[in-house]
Amino acid sequence: MLFNSYEFLFFYFPATFAAFFIIGRYSRSLAALWLFAASLFFYGWWNPAYVSLLIGSILFNFATGSAISREHHRGRLAWAKGMLITAVSGNLALLAYYKYANFFLTNTNQLLGTGWHLEDVILPLGISFFTFTQIAFLVDSYRGEVKERNFIHYGLFVTYFPHLIAGPVLHHKEMMPQFAQAQTYRPHWENVSVGLTIFVMGLFKKTVLADSVAQYSTPIFDAAAVGQTLTFFEAWGGALAYTFQLYFDFSGYSDMAIGLSRMFGVKLPLNFHSPYKATSIVEFWRRWHMTLSRFLRDYLYFALGGNRKGTLRRYINLMVTMLLGGLWHGAGWTFLVWGGLHGFYLCINHAWSNLANRLWPKPLLPQRLGKLLAWLTTFMAVVIGWVFFRATSFDAAMEMLQGMAGLNGIAVPNAIAAKLGGAWQMLADLGFTSYLGGGSQFIFTWLWVALLLAVVAAMPNTQQIMNRFEPVIHTHHADEQSELRLMARLHSALSWNPNGRWAVATGVIAALGVFAMSSVSEFLYFQF
Repeated sequence: MLFNSYEFLFFYFPATFAAFFIIGRYSRSLAALWLFAASLFFYGWWNPAYVSLLIGSILFNFATGSAISREHHRGRLAWAKGMLITAVSGNLALLAYYKYANFFLTNTNQLLGTGWHLEDVILPLGISFFTFTQIAFLVDSYRGEVKERNFIHYGLFVTYFPHLIAGPVLHHKEMMPQFAQAQTYRPHWENVSVGLTIFVMGLFKKTVLADSVAQYSTPIFDAAAVGQTLTFFEAWGGALAYTFQLYFDFSGYSDMAIGLSRMFGVKLPLNFHSPYKATSIVEFWRRWHMTLSRFLRDYLYFALGGNRKGTLRRYINLMVTMLLGGLWHGAGWTFLVWGGLHGFYLCINHAWSNLANRLWPKPLLPQRLGKLLAWLTTFMAVVIGWVFFRATSFDAAMEMLQGMAGLNGIAVPNAIAAKLGGAWQMLADLGFTSYLGGGSQFIFTWLWVALLLAVVAAMPNTQQIMNRFEPVIHTHHADEQSELRLMARLHSALSWNPNGRWAVATGVIAALGVFAMSSVSEFLYFQF
């Protein structure tokens, strides 16, 4: 079931929400059980056959996590560690079968010339997210940081529908204490109004912004997939359109998840914080899919040794972490290349920072110019990475990159060339060419790109707009001073308050978001 569907908006959520608080007046345990059952129904709407897989995973990890906690309490750490390794291996094996079996079998057949065959395995929705959530629970149980004896509460922790399909990746210790509070089972109008506003913002981002710009990215990547030659503006237009499609799609989902949960009185961790404002790749990963970055850092990068074993080992650990992070996103060589590319970016970022701090303790450029160049370099690196992330094959990605590099020429529609008058002759002398048709497509592509670039670069994000009401568990405290100054200038107009002006604005945004739901449009992160 999709957040941006009529059945969710007008049937599932109102019924689930109302019943939770009605039952909560009489029994908190029954209310938690209702939300657990409703979350299973939400998951089963996609494919009922996989509900049994989800329940089996929950039963296995609850039993194992409880046993690990008991052994840790008794001081039998060797037994606890053995059970942890077994349980984590079991979770990863399940994930590997459903997500990577066909990928590895296909590549093995190509490498060895064999004809081994496996029936197509349908990837269960959200398996990466509920697997990682439970691995974190197992590790935290081994560390003695969490303990859960109530199966209903554990089941709710894993299946809680706002985060189940595409995150954020949760920690038991940051979520379940909220369900232990009596006030969670009583409706509060502040939670409802704050949560509804955040949800509406997310719906608008998804259905109006992301889905609208998608029509300018999809044809270009489809053309690259069949080997069509792309010129400079075509390739860059498609790459940038996808860059903003993915941004508003994932930002929209994150807002909708946070808003839905807040209406229940439960805060989720921040998962998205204006990543395209980052001035380094390190900062980008502190802002993009923040709970996944946290998981990879805490349970993989640190487990490999982090930066504690020397510079070379640090770079190796970064590469391994990002390669596995790329593979987590999808069973394909393009995702592996994307992860490796970001691992390379991070190594360069750390190496450059260390070198620059030693050789040039004082900035060589004026502060604003330096930040602008750092932002532009980071943004371009991210866009190039997204080409591999989106492309259906390595060859398609290379078609896109060749066009972006200008190797296939620079061309504009005849209608655009005609409007340039005498300036066109100067461009033609430089090698520009023109082609018939495509004028409106060209104009609207670059209008959307310019509009959305202005939004992500200059506008405050949802957290900043709602900041006075603490919309999430962990707010982001690493804002650049320029962002803070911008927020101060826009504060009077865009800082949310429960008043009539914002009620009207929220209503308009909600109407636009609902009216834009003309067809089913899945969130891009559902495929991961």
